[in-house]
Amino acid sequence: MTHVVPARTYVLVFAALLALAIGTTEIARIDLGPFNAVVAITIAVIKALLVALFFMHLLYTRHRTKIIAAAGVVWLAILIALTLSDTLTRNWLPVPRPW
Repeated sequence: MTHVVPARTYVLVFAALLALAIGTTEIARIDLGPFNAVVAITIAVIKALLVALFFMHLLYTRHRTKIIAAAGVVWLAILIALTLSDTLTRNWLPVPRPW
């Protein structure tokens, strides 16, 4: 069973990806303080979801494929959490001073 996606859907998703890419570059020029990274990551997640759902056809696949894709996202979250737990706790101990 194959699902035929109309070409209009691909064009709309492509236009959305282009708009989000332009939005990313324009947001980078604005100083949002610590929220620059939050906005950039949010836009990146939206772009990744669009690519995965439409160009990789996850929206129209069976449940097993969606489970495997979700497992990849969970694994990525584990790796990011472990990396952040290392980098965010490096300065907890004071630096020893000389005598």
